[in-house]
Amino acid sequence: MRVGVVGAGVVGAGVAQDLAGAEHDVVLIDLTDEILRAALARIAENLRMTRLLGGRSPARSSEDVLAAVTCSTDLGALEHCEFVIENIREKWADKAALYPRLDAASPQGCILAANTSAIPITRIASATTRPELVIGIHFMSPVPLVAAVELIPGVHTAPQTLARTRKLLATLGKEAIGVRDSPGFVSNRVLMLTINEAAELVHDGVADVADIDRVFTACFGHGMGPLATADLIGLDTVVDSIEVLYECYRDPKFRPSVTLRELVDAGRCGRKTGRGFYSY
Repeated sequence: MRVGVVGAGVVGAGVAQDLAGAEHDVVLIDLTDEILRAALARIAENLRMTRLLGGRSPARSSEDVLAAVTCSTDLGALEHCEFVIENIREKWADKAALYPRLDAASPQGCILAANTSAIPITRIASATTRPELVIGIHFMSPVPLVAAVELIPGVHTAPQTLARTRKLLATLGKEAIGVRDSPGFVSNRVLMLTINEAAELVHDGVADVADIDRVFTACFGHGMGPLATADLIGLDTVVDSIEVLYECYRDPKFRPSVTLRELVDAGRCGRKTGRGFYSY
């Protein structure tokens, strides 16, 4: 299958890697050639690390995975895709501007999948002329190492769209966990509150960053504490997601922590910038 991946950041590169490794042909799109070159370099490094860390081995060699990814800055390159997965930042204004363009550039019958962590799928579908072909897939980072996704149909998503999406995800070895279309779905409605409150603990001086995370890893058996998880996701993405939840629910519990905002304002967005709650 030929699959378009729009947005070549950390998660988008991971999605492209998984697709290419499962013998799909990938069209990877972003705004600049520089971003796309960085994405290919990230995929090459991810392939190496995935094997070291025991992730799912791709069906192709590393060289063939990279050869299966075609890069472009032109949405017109989606013209022969059967499926498009969007991975841009968690800002409704950006998605509202993009989806009419994806709608126009993608062929008739092409499914548009929103890799969103918080924005309702029905809202996204409303920006297209094909709401029955719009669905949500919440991939989680690092994509090649996480064996499941949240699968979110919108109000208008057709049963055939759901079935085709499950079939594609099965080729990637992903378990598709179906959830109802609700802001934040399951994962981020819970996780973002946990991260936000952990950041408040840092602000209040209740414990230091490492000890807060250690409570979760040593006491609860979590593989990673909430602050390390935030660094992995990207603190800018975390703030964007919390702001979406606040805008949707109007509940003050979703107001982003001052500490999170300060770190983002300082350019300390986590692993991708070399520093967040931790240094890398």
